[in-house]
Amino acid sequence: MKMVRLFFATALLLWPSKAGGEESLIAAKIIVFKSDRRMELLDVKSEILKTYEVSLGGNPQGPKLQKGDSKTPEGIYEISARNPGSSYHLSLRISYPNRQDSMQAEARGVSPGGDIFIHGLPNGRGFLGSRHLLYDWTDGCIAVTNQEIEDIWNMVPDGIPIEIRP
Repeated sequence: MKMVRLFFATALLLWPSKAGGEESLIAAKIIVFKSDRRMELLDVKSEILKTYEVSLGGNPQGPKLQKGDSKTPEGIYEISARNPGSSYHLSLRISYPNRQDSMQAEARGVSPGGDIFIHGLPNGRGFLGSRHLLYDWTDGCIAVTNQEIEDIWNMVPDGIPIEIRP
């Protein structure tokens, strides 16, 4: 009986799952192109799985230098946690600040800030949909629609790298 259970458990893990008629996709890396307001989810072969238009921090030019500058960071980070109870419709934490960010802020005598996420729209504002793309409105986060963050939430495991480019 144990062998039968083990067989079915293994089969369920290996069987491709279906979501919306498509095979479930798992991303291996995220790249954000700030100047294009675009985010790509890549597979293990670095092929694009999905592309999303994004809104950024309200002061998007240049890297994040300190808390309160409304800039989206630039550099290599990872998805370090997820928050289903966020003030926004789901959020995935980005591991900002990294060591380099912390060192540059310390050298300038300022806090590097933190709490940078990929997230949906503010709770109760989902009706805005893609209209949120009309301007950069976050405090430094990367924003997508609620439907998009649900897709991203399901495709992005904790610990994968995210590269945020200028």
